[in-house]
Parts: sequence; C-alpha cells; structure tokens
Amino acid sequence: MEKPRRLRPRARPQCRGLMKVNLGDFQASILGTHTNARLSGAYPGRPPTFPALETRLTFNKVDLEKNPMEPRQQQFSLWYVLVTILAMLAIQTLFVSGHVETIPYSDFKVLLKAGKLKDVAIGEQAISGTFSTEGIDNLLAKQQIEEIRREAKGDHAFSTLRVADPELVQELEAAKVRFVGQPDNKWLSTILSWVVPAVIFFGIWSFLIKRVGGAAGSMMEIGKSKAKVYMQKETGVTFADVAGIDEAKEELSEIVSFLKDPQRYQRLGGKIPKGVLLVGAPGTGKTLLAKAVAGEAGVPFFSMSGSDFVEMFVGVGAARVRDLFKQAETKAPCIIFIDELDALGKTRALNAVGGNEEREQTLNQLLVEMDGFDSNKGVIIMAATNRPEILDPALLRPGRFDRHVALDRPDLKGREQILKVHVKGVVLAPEVDLTKLAGRTPGFAGADLANLVNEAALLAARKSKQMVEMADFDEALDRIVGGLEKKNRVMNPKEKETIAFHEAGHAIVAEHRPLADRVSKVSIIPRGVAALGYTQQTPTEDRYLLKRSELLDRLDVLLGGRIAEQLIFGDVSTGAQNDLQRATDMARQMITQFGMSDQLGLATYENMPNPLFAGTGLMQRERNEYSESTAQMIDAEVRKLLAEASHRVQATLEGQRTKLDALAQLLLEKEVVDRQDLDMFLSAKVTPMPPPKPVANIEESTATGKPDQKTQGT
Repeated sequence: MEKPRRLRPRARPQCRGLMKVNLGDFQASILGTHTNARLSGAYPGRPPTFPALETRLTFNKVDLEKNPMEPRQQQFSLWYVLVTILAMLAIQTLFVSGHVETIPYSDFKVLLKAGKLKDVAIGEQAISGTFSTEGIDNLLAKQQIEEIRREAKGDHAFSTLRVADPELVQELEAAKVRFVGQPDNKWLSTILSWVVPAVIFFGIWSFLIKRVGGAAGSMMEIGKSKAKVYMQKETGVTFADVAGIDEAKEELSEIVSFLKDPQRYQRLGGKIPKGVLLVGAPGTGKTLLAKAVAGEAGVPFFSMSGSDFVEMFVGVGAARVRDLFKQAETKAPCIIFIDELDALGKTRALNAVGGNEEREQTLNQLLVEMDGFDSNKGVIIMAATNRPEILDPALLRPGRFDRHVALDRPDLKGREQILKVHVKGVVLAPEVDLTKLAGRTPGFAGADLANLVNEAALLAARKSKQMVEMADFDEALDRIVGGLEKKNRVMNPKEKETIAFHEAGHAIVAEHRPLADRVSKVSIIPRGVAALGYTQQTPTEDRYLLKRSELLDRLDVLLGGRIAEQLIFGDVSTGAQNDLQRATDMARQMITQFGMSDQLGLATYENMPNPLFAGTGLMQRERNEYSESTAQMIDAEVRKLLAEASHRVQATLEGQRTKLDALAQLLLEKEVVDRQDLDMFLSAKVTPMPPPKPVANIEESTATGKPDQKTQGT
C-alpha cells in the first residue's frame, strides 16, 4: 500500500487574511521601536497588549507593503567610493610600497663616483635604485648614515629627482652600474581622471533630484498634498485661547457640535454647511479661530495655504486638491483649512487676458471636489481671506461656502479680553491697567495686541526689570505707532523750536474743540524715518459714525500746526505736508462721498472700493463721469472748507497765544508731555507773552498756496 505523500505548503509571496504568529517569535523579531511606535499610533493612549501566548494579527496589502518592520534597504552613497579610494591609497603607501630614502642629486653623484651604486632605474622625472651601505661613512652626512644603518644592513633603496645631466649615462657605464629605463606610474592620475568627474556628476544629479522632488521626496510624488495634519493635542488651541470675537465663536460652535454629535442634526434631516469662509482684516484671528474649532472638536486638522497648490508643473495643483480631499475622507471627521484662499480662488473673469491656466484648473478641481463630497461624512472645509471681493462667485455660492463669518477689529471690550489672553505668561507689575491700555489702542487687531505685549516684555527684559511695568507698554506702543526714537539725531535750535510750536498748535486746537479726540501725548523727539514730532490723540470710545461737526473739528486739529508756525514765525515750513494731505483728503471726501456740501447737494461724485478687509490702504478711487465744471466746483468747495477751517484755527490760536508759547517752551524743556503734564499745564496760570507778530492773510496762503513738500508730516 502506497504511503500518502505529505504536501509541502507552497511559499506564498503575499499574506492574505489572517496570519498566525507565535508570541516568542513575534517578540524576538518584531518588538522594538518600530512596533511600539506603530501599535501606539494604531491605538492612541493605550500600550500594546498580548493576552495569550498566541495572537492573531490581521494585515492588509497596504500594511505589508509599508511595514516598517521589514529590513531597511541600504542606500548607495558616493562616500563609499571615496572612502574605498582613500583606503587603497593608504594601503599602497604604507604597506605595499617599501620605504625609499629620498636623497639629493648631489649625493647621488657622490655615490656614483664612489662606486657604491648597485642598480639604477631612470624615469622621466625621478631616478631610483639601490646602493651599498658599506664604506659610506665619509660620503653622506652622519645623521643620514645612522638612519640608514638603523633601518637595515646591506643594500639600501633610494630615490632622487632627475636633473638634466647629459653625462649621466656615460658615468653609469664607466662605473659599470646596471641601469634600466622605467616609465612613470600613472595609475593614480588615471583613476582620478575617471573618478572625480563621476563624483561631480552624481553629486549634481543627486542634488537636482532632491530639489525637484521637494517635500514629496521624488518626481512620482509631486502631486501629493502638502497639507499639514494636526491632531487635537498638536493644535494646542481652543476657544479659551480666542478672545474679542465672541460672535464668530458662537457662529462656529455649531460646527464643533456637529463634529462631536452629527446624529443630532442628521436626525431631523438637517445638513451641516459644507464650507465656512472666514473674512477679516489681517491679524484678526482667522487662522487661530480655525485651529480652535479643530481643537474643540478633537478632530484632525488639515492646514494648507492657497499658494501651496500651484507649482511649476501644469496639473500639479489639481492633483494636490484631489489628494487632499482623498486624505481627508480617510480621516473623517476632520477639518480642511485653506489659508489665503484669494491666492487660489481669484475670479476667473479677471484673467481673460494673459490668465493663469494652471490656477484656473486648480480652482475648477476645487469646485468639483466641494460639490462631490457629502458634508454628513464629517469633512468640513474652512478657508480664510482678507480680500473677499476678488473671489470667484462660484466659490461663494451656497453649497460650497455656505456660511460667511466676518471678523472685524475688536472693540474696547474685545481688546481688553485679547490683552488678558496674551499676558497670561507675562509677569506684570501691579500698576498695569489693561483697560486703560485697551483704550489707547483703537484699531488694533489681535496680532497687533500680541505684538504690543511681546515688545513690552522685551523692553522690560532689556532693562533687567523683574516685572513688566506700564511704562514699558507705553514705550512699546510708541515704538509700534511712531517708530524708533532718534534721540541722537542732531537738530539746530531753530528747527527744534519750529517743531515745538507746530506740535503745540495741534495740541492747543485739539483741547479747544469739544468733538475732537483728547490729546494723550505730545513729543518733539524724532521717530521713524521722517517724523520729527507727533501729537497723539486717543478716542474716548469706539466710533462707527462721524458727524459733519466732528469732521470739521478734525480739520481744525490737522491745520493747527501749520497755522501756529505762520502765526509765530511769519513763515511756514515743509513739516505740515502730511497734515495738509490728510486735511485735503478729508475735505474732498466730505464733498464727493458724504454729501456735506450745500452747493453740490446730496450727490456723490467719487466711489471708494470697500477697504474693510484689505487693511492695506492701497485701494484706489474710482472716478465717476462728471463735467469739467462740476470738477471745478468740487475743487472750489474743498478750498472753501480748508479756508474756513484756517480762519477758525487762527482765531483760536490768537486767543490762546499765551498757552501756545508756554506749551512750546515746556516741550523744548521736557521734549515729551503726557496727559498728566498737559492737565497740570492747562489748569495753571500762564504768564502772558509779547503780542504776536503781524502776518499775512491766512486765507490767501491756505486757499491759493501750494502744499508744502515733505515725505512725511510731523
């Protein structure tokens, strides 16, 4: 009876299904840094456990292909070639080649004439051979003879450089020395002539491959997404770290609630918005708020800039968009955040001539992907921009970015809350008043306030203080608003006096205008590039509307410095250039945009694009079509407003001439006058000064004169 043959299991190239692994072999071959890292990543927060002596592990094809426990392939390096060549040269020099004594050519001729040479090999550049060491005491130097005899007895090898000696062969024949010709050994130069170019070529090739591959690592992965993935613990931001934008946080809390409990909304048939567009000026906290949403929900956070999608190769942007959404679906629920969306989603109609086809292709792919996925899967798209007016309308329609959240600059209460967040890690002195500091920073965004706190801390550390004092915040605010102090700038006394009266004129007029902002500080210390002095006004509250009377008071304050110079010195300087420019712009806006002219009526003549979120001040006016006569009327009304303001300012300064002179003298003495000093000055009795000098009519000089030229006003 034939015995049944035992079938040997055929080796399988790939494991499918379940694989049974013995625990001992498993621990011996697998347990290590790679296994611990992989298992800890698969089960966050729990160490790997093995409940039985045998365990069953499930591997899929992707895990087997990307298993970090497989033997690592050794990468070829050009350093191996260089080390090998150097080792060969060292072996050749130290071990293979014997020691050869190098002697001068004169000693070689002495040994030849003495008949001590045994044999000689004549090369193109050197002569080598052997000589007898017997009887050479009087032929060579004593030290050289001792070294030769210490090494070996009998014949000794030598080498010397060849000298053009036509009688050498005859002398060798006469001495009956055996000599032969020897070609030079050029193997080293031959190897170097091949190796050095090869090393340079491979080095350049490797460098170019790494540069072209970029972050993806190779040409085949250039279409991969460059999005950074943050888990909850890595973002480190929650709603507690965001202040001053309570309305926006309340609006986005619904997104957090959906990511935590999607069934609550799906039960009633509701759908969460696919996309949320954060719109706001630079520094208002758009990126911070997006990270806070991910941190509150505890979901992965994909962060990417709009410019990261576009590369030098056509089609790369669209491929990265597809890869980004593919990764997001595998990690759902999650949040995709695209910062600076305007770099990617600019209106396609603007690119009709010389458009960017690659960017349009990327935008089209983004639109397709946003239409193709279901928000109920838990993938939320958030984007941020400060230029919503240039975004493509297809991006803004419902179904893509359903919800638009506007982030404005914080008000007084919001600034105080933001300051409290940023000073958590700062050692503050007891006298620091954040409410007062928030009142002195109107128009500051969250990033500006963070910079203010940091600058104050750096100034305190520079002075070796133990705590950050209120004076440090005041100095930091002055540095941010006006620039660095130029105390070492040399100014002649006449210019310094002119600046003092100029700033005193601003301050006196501001104090006598009930609707103007209060003066908080007056300084004649140069700051920044061209500011020779400044008068700082702080509003008492946040204002969103300005009346005509308030604008007229602001015009008076702007012209106070120029009129004071003319009143005191009978002449004007270029220091009022910035004041005149701002006053002219304000007067023109009152006439052409605000309808505050009795002669021109309620019509508007110039449109200013809404610069609410641009934050750059570079928006240009769009001039409407109107007749030349209307333009002349506009110019006449602007000159009329400025002339009337100059008359009011002249009357005020003439009536307060004594205070004007006294405040200018106080500025010359102290250089900086704060609000406390100003209150003491205004409440004190001032000694009258001589009457003012007669000056020309101010209406003519203001209405018909040319504006002063200066890079920046004082």
